Order: sequence, then structure tokens, then C-alpha cells
Amino acid sequence: MIGQQHHADGANFAFTDRWGGVSAVPYEQLNLGGAVGDRPEAVHTNRELAAAELGLDPRRVVWMNQVHGREALVVERPWHEDAVPPADAVVTGRTGLALAVLTADCVPLLLADPVAGVVGAAHAGRPGLVAGVVPAVLAAMRELGAEPTRIRARTGPAVCGRCYEVPAEMRRDVASTVPESWAVTSWGTPAVDVVAGVGAQLSGLGVRDVEHSEVCTRESTDHFSYRRDRETGRLASYVWLDG
Repeated sequence: MIGQQHHADGANFAFTDRWGGVSAVPYEQLNLGGAVGDRPEAVHTNRELAAAELGLDPRRVVWMNQVHGREALVVERPWHEDAVPPADAVVTGRTGLALAVLTADCVPLLLADPVAGVVGAAHAGRPGLVAGVVPAVLAAMRELGAEPTRIRARTGPAVCGRCYEVPAEMRRDVASTVPESWAVTSWGTPAVDVVAGVGAQLSGLGVRDVEHSEVCTRESTDHFSYRRDRETGRLASYVWLDG
């Protein structure tokens, strides 16, 4: 269920795979996304199961209404289920409050400065990378006292540059903003490497402690992939500070 989990000086990072939940085909099993056509009661159960495995209170998990933008919001408590604002990044200084990102190929970015007691989470797909969601979430964390040189950054399972085929013009447009995203697929066509782009932006902003997941969602049948399956579930990535 929880494919990866890391703990560092009070900061926790966790990434789910697709197994251990109650959703039916094509969302099987641990779909955590509420806007992909799955039964709401299945998603609710899955979110409770994932939280229980992580030792979290499901009522203390902050979910976003992700729109592929750059809006970064400071949160002190979860929103009411029918009042979740559009955003692609959230930050908090509250211990025990978990921030969650939903993905199925996009890059989930988790950030923590344990010294300042600040964590952040961002949904960085191709549009968000270009729009600047990475600098936006870093700026919001700095407003709360975080320092880039202290921040631990982790990215979760995402489509890799060898698999993310795009038209040549799109590759050119993305690379004009983030040159490090320029890539070629394993079969020789134009591609975008969002993971590399996120890493380059973090480095440029002074973040040195960066670790990327080795999982490519399109290649791994243990993970949801929109590009591979189209109608599918969503993985979740969580970050929180020990209370």
C-alpha cells in the first residue's frame, strides 16, 4: 500500500502504490483521487486505509483541488470537503497536519525544513513546471521561516523523460522556460523530463538535499499512470512533521 516512506529529523515523506484498497477496475485498488469517476465511498475508505497505515488521522490530511497552476496556499487545518480551493501547492507550520498530493504521472514534490518546522507539497506536472509552482511553494515556505539550504526535497513516482512523449513544439516551449526538461524517449522521439526540470528548479533556488523516486509510473504496473491507461486512479504523496 505504502510504496515508499522516509523519515528525517521529524519530517515524514510517504508515497503510495496502487494496492491494498477497495476500488474496482479500472481504479483498482488504492485510488485516492476523488475526481476520476470512482465511487466516493471507495475513495473515502481508501483514504482512511492509507492514513491508518501511516499512523495519521484522516481528518488531519489536507487535500487540494489541483488545477495545473502555481497557486500556493498556507494552511492551518484541512478544508471542508465541499470547500477545497483550487491550488497546486500547500504549506504549513503545523505539526501533525499532513499535506497530500494526487498524481498519476505528474511529479509529486514534498518539502520539509524540520528546523523551521515547515513543510510543503506541490503538484508539478508539465504545465505547473512551466507556470512556476516550484518557486511558488518555496516562496510560501520561506514566508514561514524555511531556508532552502535546510530543506529536504523528495519527489515521488512520476513518468520519466524516456516515456513522456510530446510534440516537438511542446518540448521546445517547455525547454524555453526549463532547459533541463529537454528529453528524448527511449524510442527516439521528442519528450519532456519533468522530474529533471523540477530538480533543476530546486537546485537553482538553493535546495541541495533532493532525492527523486526511481519509479516511472508509465513503466510500473504497481502504480497508476494516466498516459498508459487514461481511465485510472490516483496515487498520493504525503508530507508531515511529527507532532
